[in-house]
Amino acid sequence: MEHPILPPHGGYRKLRSFQASQLAYDATVVFCELFVAKRSRTHDQMVQAARSGVQNIAEGSVASGTSKKTEIKLTNVARASLEELALDYEDFLRQHGLPVWEKESHFATKVRAKLEGGAFTPDKLRLCKPEVAANTLLCLVNQASYLLGRQIARLERDFLQKGGFTENLYQARTRARRSRSDQSDRSDRSDPRSR
Repeated sequence: MEHPILPPHGGYRKLRSFQASQLAYDATVVFCELFVAKRSRTHDQMVQAARSGVQNIAEGSVASGTSKKTEIKLTNVARASLEELALDYEDFLRQHGLPVWEKESHFATKVRAKLEGGAFTPDKLRLCKPEVAANTLLCLVNQASYLLGRQIARLERDFLQKGGFTENLYQARTRARRSRSDQSDRSDRSDPRSR
């Protein structure tokens, strides 16, 4: 088909935003197991916020075939969930009298390099003190949120340039009608009885 009605969609597992969010989710589960009381409301909220980030990226990506509006909305929900999670890490640090690392500090720069190089796994948190673990995850969550912000901006640009499913469906129907009309005109011209 020359002009498919449904654009390519899904493929969320290849998105850097998804990969960073999934790593943040897995690491949050380990962090909460180590440093947050299991029966506390905070434990459940942190895990759910991290999970929401991942799930909404996936759901939005799959829904994008028929609704760019839904994709943008759910990707923004994912980012909002990660913002909630970032605040939970900041709260943890503040409530335990631990510093939040400045973005350009030596520690934060070193952690970002490890995150970007793929050298971080959630199990490494088991060897960390609470300050290092919470700040590492704060860096990771902020990185995932930044990637989602860029993704949302791209989705908005794409929507403005290419439109959404309803517009593409209308254009496909218009092309099909024109094609049928052109074929009908050609057959009328080639039929000697129509002269």
